[in-house]
Amino acid sequence: MLFNSANLPYWLFLGMGVLLFLFVIISGGGDDDVDIDTDVDADADFDLNGFALSWMGIGKAPLILLLATDLSLWGLFGWMLNVWLGGILDRVPSGGWNFIVLILSMFLSLFTGGLIARPVGRIFAEFGEDTSSDRLIGRNGTVSSATIPVEKQGRIGQVDVIDKSGNLVTINANIPEWATVIPRHGETVIVIDRQQDVYFAIASNSPDQNHWLRVTNKK
Repeated sequence: MLFNSANLPYWLFLGMGVLLFLFVIISGGGDDDVDIDTDVDADADFDLNGFALSWMGIGKAPLILLLATDLSLWGLFGWMLNVWLGGILDRVPSGGWNFIVLILSMFLSLFTGGLIARPVGRIFAEFGEDTSSDRLIGRNGTVSSATIPVEKQGRIGQVDVIDKSGNLVTINANIPEWATVIPRHGETVIVIDRQQDVYFAIASNSPDQNHWLRVTNKK
């Protein structure tokens, strides 16, 4: 039953999905510029098209990555349903059963792919990130630790930052020695520099930010 010809389409789907995943990895994490707004406003009229796109995961991850996920799941679900149904029927599914398995596995793959699209996108985005880049410099973040300690105190804090590709990144952070405001949990900071594995952040909309902007503009 495992290698029966009835499972050939699902092996092909699975193989194409795996190949697309490999392509995403080699090409650097997929098309990070895809940004489709499918959020539904609770006060607005119901948007069937927006709901369908969001349900299928479109806009939550690069399209090529979403396609790779859906194809892989279609192959996996189709094969599992064929094996399960074959055990019930005590024979290889054929005729109308093949069509039912094809359609049912397709809907299962689209639904499941939509649920896991964003976390899968974040995982594969790591393959395309340049760890030596300063892509987070100048971006706002939220303090996730109790505080952000001053540099050279032997302690570090943590900040949640959304990069330009929409990925959530948690970074280790200190505030520079010249900073006068200590950011606390839940407050907004701006990332201003990086040294090795530690970023420097300062409180947003504070005298420290004004000082940093003045110094930056003079350079």
